Amino acid sequence: GQKDAISTTIINFNNEKMQITWAARELFPSENVSFSYTFDEGKHKVWKPCPTYILDQDYNSGCLFKTEGPTLAISIRNSNESKELFTKRLKSDFYIKPNRPENVTFFWKEDTVTVSCNKPERAVRCLRLELQYKSKFDKDWQSRTSKCCSVGEQGFDSRKCYSFRVRLKRLVPYCNVVNYSSDWEAETFWMNGTLLDSCDDDINSQSNTVITLSCLLAVLLMILIFLILLCKWQRLQKTVMPAIPDPKYIFADLFNDHNGNFQEWIGKTDHAVVQTKLEYEELECIMEAESQQEDEKNSDRQGPQEKILTFSGTTENNDPKSAQIACLMPRSNTIASFAGFQILMNDDMYVML
Repeated sequence: GQKDAISTTIINFNNEKMQITWAARELFPSENVSFSYTFDEGKHKVWKPCPTYILDQDYNSGCLFKTEGPTLAISIRNSNESKELFTKRLKSDFYIKPNRPENVTFFWKEDTVTVSCNKPERAVRCLRLELQYKSKFDKDWQSRTSKCCSVGEQGFDSRKCYSFRVRLKRLVPYCNVVNYSSDWEAETFWMNGTLLDSCDDDINSQSNTVITLSCLLAVLLMILIFLILLCKWQRLQKTVMPAIPDPKYIFADLFNDHNGNFQEWIGKTDHAVVQTKLEYEELECIMEAESQQEDEKNSDRQGPQEKILTFSGTTENNDPKSAQIACLMPRSNTIASFAGFQILMNDDMYVML
């Protein structure tokens, strides 16, 4: 009864190497057992000792040996091999675990992907190619299985990054008594037919794009706010502190042609508009072409509160352009206005405002 009760795990790695393990500490806690095997059939069997033991805390818990045929017999004995503790016969072909798929290729056409691999040398009819994939928005893998060695699937979104992995499976129960599959081929990452190092690259690129756009928008907003504040500041500045006109630009000929000589300029300017204002009343301005002596006489007749002020020099040449501009105004305060500029005159002095 003990020989049938022992549980073993049997794996035939691609029909190249056998691995048989057992629970040594639970089944044989008091001794270290030995293992032997044979691929021979009939009465004259040649038992071979285990070439490589698998240890569990210094106890023999398994054996690795080369696969030499389809029929296998195993035997577990006590440490001195005087007593057989377990024996079993089996078909090694029913415990095959295939190798990983080789030379896996991905073919993309629009939203359809086709995955293929090289065909194994043996037992192709017993193999199936399994494809699993998921996007960065999926929690679980999606699975598709097809005959070896090509599988296709459609409906992929070109805007998503997908993870792919493939493996080979043995058919149960037609070829295997145990559902063995190969290890997964290395996981790959694809987006719209382009191979990526990781789907994190896509996430990082999107994050970098968002950060860059946010910074640009922030800079543009700051520039817009600055321009608005600048316009408002200019308006406020003009309201509080209006700009003082520069006579250099309004009276360009005065400064460029006459070097600021007002009397020379006023004598040769035909278009000067002269307005004379008093502080409290307006007096009529008259054009005179008289000599200095006649001006003094007229001044005496008008009384001590009025004075004739002349802007030009003498009138000896009797030229109309050199005519004197004279106004009757109070002695203490005289203002003349020319094209928006004011000339303050007191006695023999004048000041342009």
